[in-house]
Amino acid sequence: MKYKSINRGKLWLGALAAAALVLPVAIPSPFVIDILIRVLLFAFIGVAWNLMGGYAKQLSLGHAAYFGLGAYTSTILLIRFGISPWIGILAGGVVAMLASLPIGALCFRLRGPYFAIATIATAQVLMLLFLKFRDFAWGAEGTTLPNLGNAPLMMQFDSKAAYYYIALALLALGLAVTYWVEHSWVGYYLVAVGEDEDAAEAIGVDASRIKRNVYLISAFLTALAGTFYIQYIYFIDPNTAFSFNISVEAALVSIVGGIGTLWGPLVGTILLEATSALLQSWLGSGHGGVQLTVYSLILIAVILWRPSGLIGLFTEIYARLVHAGPAKAKEVPLDG
Repeated sequence: MKYKSINRGKLWLGALAAAALVLPVAIPSPFVIDILIRVLLFAFIGVAWNLMGGYAKQLSLGHAAYFGLGAYTSTILLIRFGISPWIGILAGGVVAMLASLPIGALCFRLRGPYFAIATIATAQVLMLLFLKFRDFAWGAEGTTLPNLGNAPLMMQFDSKAAYYYIALALLALGLAVTYWVEHSWVGYYLVAVGEDEDAAEAIGVDASRIKRNVYLISAFLTALAGTFYIQYIYFIDPNTAFSFNISVEAALVSIVGGIGTLWGPLVGTILLEATSALLQSWLGSGHGGVQLTVYSLILIAVILWRPSGLIGLFTEIYARLVHAGPAKAKEVPLDG
């Protein structure tokens, strides 16, 4: 039964992957593909955030810092030195990892709401610094990226479908890394630290080292998302790259979907980002209050109804569909 369950799980995963690969072909609408790209991107950011905020229960609200560092690193390399964003995306990830070392060393001294406030302050300080770097980083005005037309080597494409597949590959990478962490000794230590850091240290877990290492991975992945997003919209400025909304969205999609789970951020993103995009399309820009109200009601309903996240509901449904066996025959008494 266990092997059958594993095989069925692989079949479901294969079917999901196949559906994701053919979506741009089956639904070629640019509007729909744009929504799908944003869903995949924010799911990827949520997966990166979930490593720290979900498994280690370190409520970071400053992941926009690494998003912005990745975006600015690749953009500066592209415009100032003509280096391809395919190289810049990795360079941005390395810069974000290096920046996470001093940031983590300072912020990890704090716990609870103080840690969250410190991470917010970090992202805001970086935004203010880049606002002042007018000569080097274009200041508050920002800059547009050079449009090279269809230039795959420079991560520029005529078709939105190409950006969709890049975002899908990033999400697959994030899920693979999370799966590895979740099923390794790092994941067990990380969960122990998240549940009770003092108790984990008492039994020999190096909490500082575990949090630092996972923070490095989380920062690297978030920086990849920053580079991709700027390449997709062809514009960068500090308010876009270091937007507080990015940090909040990363946390929300994980909390709504289910923190500390592999698929939680994806489930939360599908609900929140798709709903937000559809509301904007249906109601237009003149009904912003209605959009935010509906969005807030969805959040409140999910948090009250499923405080552990929607992934628990989907897990229950999946268990009923996959593990439900044929009904047992009614036993007939031998004497009857």
